[in-house]
Amino acid sequence: MNGATVWLTGPPSAGKPAIARALAERLRPGRRLDEVRAHLSPGLGFSREDRVDNVRRTGWLAHVLTRNGVPAVVPVIAPHADTRRQVRAAHETAGTPRLEVHVATPLDACAERDVKGLHARQAGGGLSGLTSADDSYEPPEEAELVLDTRVRPPAESAAQVHALPRERGLA
Repeated sequence: MNGATVWLTGPPSAGKPAIARALAERLRPGRRLDEVRAHLSPGLGFSREDRVDNVRRTGWLAHVLTRNGVPAVVPVIAPHADTRRQVRAAHETAGTPRLEVHVATPLDACAERDVKGLHARQAGGGLSGLTSADDSYEPPEEAELVLDTRVRPPAESAAQVHALPRERGLA
């Protein structure tokens, strides 16, 4: 299998990590990059500047892995369109395959799930900077695939991603 970056973007609690786990199982020896903030960006908060730095660092690491033939599955909120475009451009300039998947679960459904308790913590005053509450999420306009996890379980969503054409670097 060729290396490729699969960039899963969407609001908090949309289902990105669940899809990433299911996709990684299909892509072995692929790697999920959902621990980047803890290891590559530990001192960053949730200001716009810190979010941009985190997305750039994550994009750089995904590019390096992809360039070396390792598929990288990246479940990241990446709320700002301009930063996602920068990551896309860096991959394109280097000729490394990158697929953007918009996990387009509506915000009300994400708030109902609240899998990490983020919405509850924000509502209670224990968290600030939450995307979709304190900061906006700008949906991608250039995604190769759009998924709504209200109507499809993670395994089916991962199968859709995995079925993207060979020329995209995933077969």
